[in-house]
Amino acid sequence: MTKRRLTITLGADWRAALRQAGKAATASSYEGETLNFETPAAFFGRLTERRWGIVQALQHDGGTVGVRELARRLGRDVKRVHEDAAQLVVLGLVERTETGALRCPFCDIHVDMHMATAA
Repeated sequence: MTKRRLTITLGADWRAALRQAGKAATASSYEGETLNFETPAAFFGRLTERRWGIVQALQHDGGTVGVRELARRLGRDVKRVHEDAAQLVVLGLVERTETGALRCPFCDIHVDMHMATAA
């Protein structure tokens, strides 16, 4: 099984991100996956510190964890962990198993954030 990798990018040019994802999908070898946010505000609004904590805990565990157990490990309310996990599932950073447990399918997540002065 191929170890999955994710690169998170920030770029207003969503068309370029889509073209890049299309190239990766048609490549003969696995080149990783990409998740693009148009602005830093969109990135930080969707991937909060607590949500990163969920991803990190799931990555560290390497297996599947139920929401209640994950909330216990994180010292957080079950309802809030469930809400945050649901958003992470929508983004594709976390997957649900058939039994409803959570897992992070990526062994490596890279955030590519570039800022430059206007030309």
